[in-house]
Parts: sequence; structure tokens; C-alpha cells
Amino acid sequence: MCNLYRMTKGKDEVAAWFEAIEALGGANFGDEVYPGYPGAVVAEGILRQMTWGFPLVMKGKQGQPLKPKPVNNARTDKLDSFFWKFSFAERRCLIPVTAWAEAEGVKGSKTRSWLSLPDSELFACAGVWRGSDEWGNCYSMVMTDAAGVAAQVHTRMPVIVGPENYAVWTDGSPEAARELCVPWAGEIAIDRTDQPWTKGGAVQQNLL
Repeated sequence: MCNLYRMTKGKDEVAAWFEAIEALGGANFGDEVYPGYPGAVVAEGILRQMTWGFPLVMKGKQGQPLKPKPVNNARTDKLDSFFWKFSFAERRCLIPVTAWAEAEGVKGSKTRSWLSLPDSELFACAGVWRGSDEWGNCYSMVMTDAAGVAAQVHTRMPVIVGPENYAVWTDGSPEAARELCVPWAGEIAIDRTDQPWTKGGAVQQNLL
């Protein structure tokens, strides 16, 4: 499950990488992206800003409305559920990433471990997106079972999309896109750090 990732490349470089139209304008967001915060995605051939996480409407014990929670991960085995199915069928996107983080260690003192592709400074994770009343356009990262070294840190990992499959994910049929929802078969590098997991607000969020 991914609740924190890095995207450290400039918008012009990212747009060129994905052959996308750059529409970020004066958007300004940090190199580290957290649930509920803005991030860059490639949707409909355009590099644009959206909020990471679909809003999950919450109610208190007395039925009063609460602040929505960002559902920032979509499990591949749940893509046919009502929460995800229309976005998966009609609105798939690419999420530019330079590394994603997982928490390792003893509860209360977990640290960040960063995972990346050793042969690529930038890669794409599979995403879905939609509009919302709460946050405008928003996106969620698609997760599959972890494999290889990624399984050392978590049972799930993002679906990584190779350049040869960018168009299949964004524009292909749902059946073709579903075939890409498998663990990454290439190499993955792990950088284990002593950074506290909760530093800067990286907290566990929702996965459906």
C-alpha cells in the first residue's frame, strides 16, 4: 500500500517524458506527495494537477457530516466495485513517480523505505481519476500484490506501467488494462532510511 511517494522532476521534463500537454501552469506542490494533497497526473494526454485520493464521505455517531477521508489506493481485486468501476472503465491515468515509500520497523518507531526502478529516474504508476464536489478532480493509485524485493516491505505494491503500455492503460479497453494489473517483473531498488515514517504527515490512509 502506498501512502507517500516522491515526484522530483520538473513539469516540463515530465510532460516531455509522457509526450503530454503541460497544463500545470503555476501549480506548486512538494517533491513528496501525501494523501489528500495535490499531485501531478497524466490524464487524457494532459499533465495536470489533481488531489491524491477519492473523497470518502464520513458521518459521525449523531449522523453529522465529517471531513471526507482520501481513499488514495485502489486494490486491483476491487476495481469492479461501485466505488471504482466507472473510473476504471472510463477514466484511467498515469501517475509520474520517482520513488514510493513504505513503513518498516516496530510500531511507534517505523522508518521510511523508498522503492524505485534502478534503471529509470522516472516511471509511471497506474491510476484512476474522477471529479468530486469536495476536492475537484482527484485520483487514486492502483495496487496489486507485491512480488520480488517489494514483498519484503509490504504485501501490496503499485501497478507500474512500462512506456510501451502507457496508451494501453489510458486508452485501451478495461480488459486490456486489467491485464497490466500485475506485479512489476523488472528490478526494484530499496533505500532503507532512518527517517521517521510520520515525519511531515505521512500517515496510514484508506484502501478500498
